[in-house]
Amino acid sequence: MENSRSGPTHLAEPGRHPDSDPSAFRIDSYLKQRAEFVERALDSVVASDGRPGAQLLEAMRYSLFAGGKRLRPILAIAACEAVGGDPADALGLACALEMIHTYSLIHDDLPCMDDDDLRRGRPTNHKVYGEAMATLAGDALLTDAFIVLARSHPNRASSAAVLDVVAELAQAAGSSGMVIGQALDILCEGKATDLATLEYLHARKTGALFLAAVRGGGLLGGGNPDQIDALTRYGRSIGLAFQVVDDVLDVEASADQLGKRTHKDDAHGKATYPALMGVAKSRQFARELKQRAIDALAAFDERARPLREIANFVVERSL
Repeated sequence: MENSRSGPTHLAEPGRHPDSDPSAFRIDSYLKQRAEFVERALDSVVASDGRPGAQLLEAMRYSLFAGGKRLRPILAIAACEAVGGDPADALGLACALEMIHTYSLIHDDLPCMDDDDLRRGRPTNHKVYGEAMATLAGDALLTDAFIVLARSHPNRASSAAVLDVVAELAQAAGSSGMVIGQALDILCEGKATDLATLEYLHARKTGALFLAAVRGGGLLGGGNPDQIDALTRYGRSIGLAFQVVDDVLDVEASADQLGKRTHKDDAHGKATYPALMGVAKSRQFARELKQRAIDALAAFDERARPLREIANFVVERSL
């Protein structure tokens, strides 16, 4: 894949499919291998090109390559593999997901939002480049993500399927997805919030991008309607589980462990699962969601093993 302005080209093979030797599968190796696959592509599509205004691209790359597990793009690739697709078929979506996720982090950290000064163990984007440039870097990553996805050419998906994935990703990022989730997060600060409202909020602020990742990966891999329905149930459960665990970690982990300020949810009066359910019940709920996600994949064969193992990884990372 080349710079998003010139469109995708041939992609390097990311490595052996886990189904080639199921007994040797290791989730840590899989995550590392797929993350490297995504990062090589990201380095190409968000590349310095010598134009005026180079600081914008520098700011974009500062946050895009600040670390992170690349979990959302890896989920897209794993879903593509689960339905029998080639990992490269989901690479455009994978890059777009990480670009949109990074944009959301840059904007979440701004003083007008969560006002954070640390992200992944480094100063936040606006602390390095200023609020205006950080805002523009986020805007650029969000917009360019759709160029990358629209210009991808999966082998097993039609142009109509790619268009459907573009629409789903836009919906996940927009006013019925991440943006409304963030708005509700702000509106609920310091107010009594019930579990139904909290689930609605998190299903959009966090869960929408997870759902778009697995559904999009399945569609680009040529998945049939039953497979896409199963991936939808998996995506909804794993997205919510991820946020429940994040809420618990904000209470129990240190800033050094997470690479960002902790205990901020309570300080801002945010609605969280530990605040409403307590830490122990939140842990139990996360594990219930993990099992729902795994159960949703019952009809899949060994090719869905990465998705099953990712569900375990997401929930058990520090619980």
